[in-house]
Amino acid sequence: MSVKVRQYKKRGKSGWEVDIVLRMPNDEVIRERVKAPVTSKSGAKYWGEQREAELLRHGKQTRDNETQVPTLMEFALRFMESYVKANRQKPSTIASKQAILDGKLLPLLGMRRLDSIGEEDVQRIKAELKEKKPKTVNNVLTVLSKLLKVAVKWRVIPAMPVQIELLKFDQPEVEFYEFEQYQQLVEAAEKLDRRTLLTVLLAGDAGLRTGEIIALEWTDIDFKRGLITVSKSEWKDQVTLPKGGRARRLPMTKKLAAVLQAHRHLRGPRVLYRDNGTSTSKQTLSTWMISAQRRAGLKATGNKHMLRHTFCSHLAMRGATLIAIKELAGHRSIRTTMRYMHLSPSHKEKAIELLDQARSEDGFGDILETQHPVLEKTEAACQVDE
Repeated sequence: MSVKVRQYKKRGKSGWEVDIVLRMPNDEVIRERVKAPVTSKSGAKYWGEQREAELLRHGKQTRDNETQVPTLMEFALRFMESYVKANRQKPSTIASKQAILDGKLLPLLGMRRLDSIGEEDVQRIKAELKEKKPKTVNNVLTVLSKLLKVAVKWRVIPAMPVQIELLKFDQPEVEFYEFEQYQQLVEAAEKLDRRTLLTVLLAGDAGLRTGEIIALEWTDIDFKRGLITVSKSEWKDQVTLPKGGRARRLPMTKKLAAVLQAHRHLRGPRVLYRDNGTSTSKQTLSTWMISAQRRAGLKATGNKHMLRHTFCSHLAMRGATLIAIKELAGHRSIRTTMRYMHLSPSHKEKAIELLDQARSEDGFGDILETQHPVLEKTEAACQVDE
């Protein structure tokens, strides 16, 4: 028995080839040479060993059955091409699912027939990813679950071979800037340059995502009505619809409108450009953000999405409704909006103060101060007990 891994280069394609030579108990020799469905040498070695074990357990029957029920590796390509890409999912979503298949699922289960994937396989995935965050593990399990459901829908397999249970975990609190911190950041960005200030304001005053800021064009801005139309997003030079699949309109704050007006230029259709005239990128915006954070005396992370959290959280703390925040942020689900409904400790205290204020206005406080028969009897009983 042997599993050898060597570089694979053929017709412009590169990767790793796995060569398996296996002598069965009946002296039958099985040999397979195939390109591994993974990108790393160690992953290809592991994948080959799993394939060898599968052949050793089932021998020729395994290969014969595979002509009827595809393996995960065989169906993965069909899933990506005829379902994920055919349904025009976002480029970032396509890349994410492909990375999960290549890096996690195919090395572990690539040679398993779809109808043979069971509970133990799901537990293996959880065990292999035990060092990863629960959300990462759930993302992997979700891709596997969707792939199997599509296989059922297309009658590749008769039913789901396993019920996949996601990990349960508490959602971490979303970080955001308090009002004073955000003001410090805006003032710091203003002292640097207008592009940095716009990066902060577009995220913090309008809630735009990074890709939406990069793709924003002057034709998306209606200065007369004070509106921004968010209809595009860019990811790795690919322009698509915003997350959620639909455009949204949102009013501009006076500060944002004034800075945009002062920033108007003829460099090109987009609002933000680098010094050399090329379009900005995620890294560019992070660099500008870090400069503003350092000048403001805040932790320099370059995290622009924290400003989107700030936008939604500040709206909530100022009394905006869930529906209004959902529409302004462009969320598909109200549950997503709920994660942004954070209240700072000071606002919680003020909320409790509202109860005291209401009771005082209703005269409830005066009632408690008045010695009324029931209260007098209660006090007397307490004195006897003492």
